[in-house]
Amino acid sequence: MGRPHIVIVDDEARFRETMAKILEHRGFVVSLVESGDQALEFLETANPDVVLLDVRMPGLSGDEALPRILGMKPTARVIILTGHCEERAARRAFKAGAFDYLCKPCDIDVLVVRILDAVRSQIGIQERERTIAELMIPIDEYTCVQASSTVREGIERLKIAAENFISTGLIMECGHRAVLVFEGEELVGVLNMRNLIEALRPDYISAAHGATNHGVKYSGIFWQGLFNIRVRDLESKCVRDIMNPRPPVVDSDANLMQVADLLSAENRRRVAVKRDGRIVGVVREQELFHEIARLVLHRP
Repeated sequence: MGRPHIVIVDDEARFRETMAKILEHRGFVVSLVESGDQALEFLETANPDVVLLDVRMPGLSGDEALPRILGMKPTARVIILTGHCEERAARRAFKAGAFDYLCKPCDIDVLVVRILDAVRSQIGIQERERTIAELMIPIDEYTCVQASSTVREGIERLKIAAENFISTGLIMECGHRAVLVFEGEELVGVLNMRNLIEALRPDYISAAHGATNHGVKYSGIFWQGLFNIRVRDLESKCVRDIMNPRPPVVDSDANLMQVADLLSAENRRRVAVKRDGRIVGVVREQELFHEIARLVLHRP
């Protein structure tokens, strides 16, 4: 199977361009048109696998374009992607032959899953269990930091990771709440927001039955200004001093149940994926959730 061809039909230029960049980065060939009328004209010479169709557009609406698109290209799959979701409209779309009906803002991972489902249904591929390699986030898309970096540098990277989402109000891509920590090319740990919060607590506060803690824990003087002092002390430390241990590592040919077992048994939120001795990606609990949701909610 070659790279699936996706046509985005939407009258908002910024949304079209943002979606095109995201989907092209995920391996799709993407064409853009701005109206239902242009979509029909485009389809006279093109044979896309999937059409992402907005509903409310000037001229020919998505509701009007849907049956005409399927009349011209009966093997194509049409996914309605609209910012004006209504239950009755969804029922009409499915009755008219839409493959799915999604609402903006839509999580990009969910959208990609449904596009791939549409492509597979078009060419008659029987459903199979997805592989780790298909679900993982490639390592070059995951934020990383060196263990020797200062906590200040780690915070900068973590802030980038947490804010790494694309949102025009119509499409969202979730960021990561942790960064991977490397020693050279070796994965040695994970840095997350919880690590920073835990590192703020002095040992004498953390002690379960410390005399100092017990004696002054109700005094306002004890806490006053302590947060700012601890933050200033923290920023010059090394990431390795506060990070979590390395996440479990699985081979890229492992199956999803192995990952689910590891996450549950070791109470972790992500596993690293290895191929030929190198870390090539990450599978988080979010990826497993989206796969569970796909199987439960979208199974024919």
